[in-house]
Amino acid sequence: MALVLHSGSGNKNAYKALIAAEYCGVKVELAKNFEMGVSNKTPEFIKMNPLGKVPVLETPDGAVFESNAIARYVARSKGDNVLYGSSLIEYAKVEQWMDFAATEVDTNLARWLYPRLGYMPYIAPAEEVAIAGLKRALDALNTHLASNTFLVGHAVTLADIVMTCNLYHGFARILTKTFTSEFPHVERYFWTMVNQPNVKKVIGEVKQADAVPAVQKKAAAPAKPKEVKKEAPKEAPKPVVEALEEEAPKPKAKNPLDLLPPSKMVLDDWKRLYSNTKSNFHEVAIKGFWNMFDPEGYSLWFCEYKYQEENTVSYVTMNKVGGFLQRMDLCRKYAFGKMLVIGSEPPFKLKGLWLFRGQEIPPFVMQEVYDMELYEWTKVDLSDEAQKERVNAMIEDLEPFEGEALLDAKCFK
Repeated sequence: MALVLHSGSGNKNAYKALIAAEYCGVKVELAKNFEMGVSNKTPEFIKMNPLGKVPVLETPDGAVFESNAIARYVARSKGDNVLYGSSLIEYAKVEQWMDFAATEVDTNLARWLYPRLGYMPYIAPAEEVAIAGLKRALDALNTHLASNTFLVGHAVTLADIVMTCNLYHGFARILTKTFTSEFPHVERYFWTMVNQPNVKKVIGEVKQADAVPAVQKKAAAPAKPKEVKKEAPKEAPKPVVEALEEEAPKPKAKNPLDLLPPSKMVLDDWKRLYSNTKSNFHEVAIKGFWNMFDPEGYSLWFCEYKYQEENTVSYVTMNKVGGFLQRMDLCRKYAFGKMLVIGSEPPFKLKGLWLFRGQEIPPFVMQEVYDMELYEWTKVDLSDEAQKERVNAMIEDLEPFEGEALLDAKCFK
């Protein structure tokens, strides 16, 4: 008996097995006359998958459902495992990236795309969470792909097939060029993969989405015919003020930082001074900073990357900083930062200076920006003149910094 794949047309999860079959030289036939919503509701299909979901692979030894399991079966059916790497560690890495593609990429894409297509209820805050999770996943993927053509080793593996299929609907239906341009290595990887002959044979030409789909609004229920009723005695109208009070929206919860006592330091004034000072920076901007600085309303923090030995590639190290600053955007109203990439030879050092509203690092930043855990944070001791001079040097991009050249300096303002 041949392997028979039961699925509707255009199913990106079915593509995983079909592409794997092309690479392995395995024959997989599509079930004839399959009709979604009909064929998958029959008793015969329910025996193969009790949930009635597709795809399902029918084999001589029984049926297999769940797309990644089907792809694994096809990849291993020839016995040589060409899609699983050349060693035990590569096998584990393939499995690792397949799980990542499912839990981090596919899940967040679905939570963003499906509500907009009307398959799930649309909830704006949930969409924001999904987009943030997807950006975090793509940023991690982008960092890995900065120094790797494929996910594992130097050739296509099952991990690449699964990742590409999971990205496919994203690129085709919701991930516009504006969105993906933040992740250039992911872009390069995706277009490399979809143009591989074995991939292109299955999915055909891919065109990137031009726009994010509009939220599908449910059609209003047809109006019921009005019933003629006897008029009840009219109640006295409510006072206008009372009605307005009842309808008034609840006030939006304020950020705890907005509830702090007013500060004499106006952060935007400092940011303008920093940006507009083009000459005599130390005399104008640095002295201006300390004149503006309010130690009661703001605090200064040094940060240092915990894993400096990993920073062996210059542009990958700079990408780490760029991604970190992007994710810090949620606290732009309350913070100013300088991040330095230090050294002329690897490993490069990442060190930074941050100004935060309040006397602690804002808890919502620690919770929402995962990079924060990658750094050691030390509050600046303002009574220590050496530490204050270090603050000055970091704001000014003074070189050499602590005896070493500056490879790059980025400002968050």
